Amino acid sequence: MTRSPATPLPPPKARRRLRESAALTQAQLASRVGVTRETVRAWESGRTTPRGRKREAYAKLLNTLSEEATARRAKPAPAPAPEPAPVPVVVAAGAGSAGASEEAADSLVLPAKPLDERRSGPGSGAGPDSPSGPGSGPGSGPETEQESGPEPRPEPAPEAESAPAPASAPTALTPAQAFDALYEFGAPALVRQTFLLTGRRELARESVERAFQVAWEHWPEVARDRDPVGWVRAAAYEYALSPWQRFRLRHRHPEPPPADPGDRTLLNTLLRLPPQHRRTLLLYDGLGLGLPETAAETEASTPAAANRLLHAREAVADRLPELADPRVLHRRLAELASTERLRAARPPAVRMGSERRARFLTRAAIAFTVALIGTTALTLRTAPTHYEPPVSPGETVRGVPPKVAPGALSDEQLELRQKLRDQLQDGPERLTPRLE
Repeated sequence: MTRSPATPLPPPKARRRLRESAALTQAQLASRVGVTRETVRAWESGRTTPRGRKREAYAKLLNTLSEEATARRAKPAPAPAPEPAPVPVVVAAGAGSAGASEEAADSLVLPAKPLDERRSGPGSGAGPDSPSGPGSGPGSGPETEQESGPEPRPEPAPEAESAPAPASAPTALTPAQAFDALYEFGAPALVRQTFLLTGRRELARESVERAFQVAWEHWPEVARDRDPVGWVRAAAYEYALSPWQRFRLRHRHPEPPPADPGDRTLLNTLLRLPPQHRRTLLLYDGLGLGLPETAAETEASTPAAANRLLHAREAVADRLPELADPRVLHRRLAELASTERLRAARPPAVRMGSERRARFLTRAAIAFTVALIGTTALTLRTAPTHYEPPVSPGETVRGVPPKVAPGALSDEQLELRQKLRDQLQDGPERLTPRLE
């Protein structure tokens, strides 16, 4: 029995472009295919691939959208409207380049949506303690407002039309300036979050700096991401929770715990949780992410993330009963993170470190390639060109008298030799061959 080939699909980015060209939100496209909005988001991000009948329906719908887009392009279109500025650059410029002070950086302990705002919304009927309730469904994610289409711009007032133009128009940020703004905005909070995740100050700073170095290496991808801070946060958490960290010499020496007994007990309770449970609890109850977003960042399914969250809450409530309420736990996590004065490096130092690391890896790859080519050439030069049979090992033969060294003949030997010579010449005729 043979299986029919799967229906071909365009790349994930092309799927998203086709949906946006048709002015459809993810929820609208999901209702036409018969799936949830989170499934469509996973298809467009490339995390999952549709199968079976859903794949056929999705491919058919994308084909229809492609034909409609082709037909629209064939018609004469009016003058295009001015395109809006790229979202990541504007967000980064407003976040960190507006002269943010050190006090503002310290206030970004856990920059996330409040618990009440995250779990309350249209159609939410579950309480704050139910992670898998309707409040965490498609209508309550952080991207709902972005996917519902751009907001209509208000009409300018008559006085605004006659107002003089500003003296200096804002200029576009360079990649280095946008990266520095993103770093100044997100690094202080990420260091505190990573400290709650690992309980180590130096490891938290190193993880955040390494994550931003990787972000600078992939800056075009990070700059176009809908949540650049989330991209860096995922990289920092992965580096901090790597199992290879336990083999480092620094890991063998414990760091001093917090001075407050309550903070020390809470931190020890968090560190006793499994890494994935600890990460899920920090993302959901600490940062205020929705359950689908938490599951996507931890690379788990939504039911698995809900189970991890419930087990983590039970473990914390068993040791600290006063933290059974998620709101109280959120406040205590923010207080514990704010008590630690953790400072991150400056943005230029992080960028230079990333560039030095990239140069070192490039030179190492070039040196390895040259060494491999030289070794291959030397092997080809010195390798034999024909087959040489191996020499068999010697064997000991017994019973053979030793070879006598040559020397002078004795009298008897001389007499015998002379006798043989004489008989050969003067002997009977039968001893001398004759030619007939």
